[in-house]
Amino acid sequence: MPYCTQQDLVTRYGEDELIQLTDKQNTGQLDTDVINLAIADSDSMIDGYLGGRYSLPIDPLPRSLVRIACEITRYYLYENLAPDEVKDRYNEAVKSLKSIARGELSIGISTEGAKPLSQNTVKINTGGNVFNRKDKSFI
Repeated sequence: MPYCTQQDLVTRYGEDELIQLTDKQNTGQLDTDVINLAIADSDSMIDGYLGGRYSLPIDPLPRSLVRIACEITRYYLYENLAPDEVKDRYNEAVKSLKSIARGELSIGISTEGAKPLSQNTVKINTGGNVFNRKDKSFI
């Protein structure tokens, strides 16, 4: 489940900006493939930060994560040409993700019952001592 949608991006930044960022073929239309790729990259980044703290996918989705996802996706859409405002908002979004991952910032979801990242755990059983201190030798 994506953290933001194309419509979220249009609502926040306007269709004209998104057309400028995605229309590589000069059709005058939004390129949904480009937008979906940027959203997927953003989702992957957010999952990386939140996966250790929350059970994924997060449902219902808090508005704060939608905003963070939109800022990150917009930055990705600019590629290497992001203006300072977009970079600053991206950096703030990443700082927010780090704070959420550390438990300093709440997104309004309980972490109780969250699943660990991996069910593959290691169990170690010792077989006893190989050396004996009393005899100072190998048993």
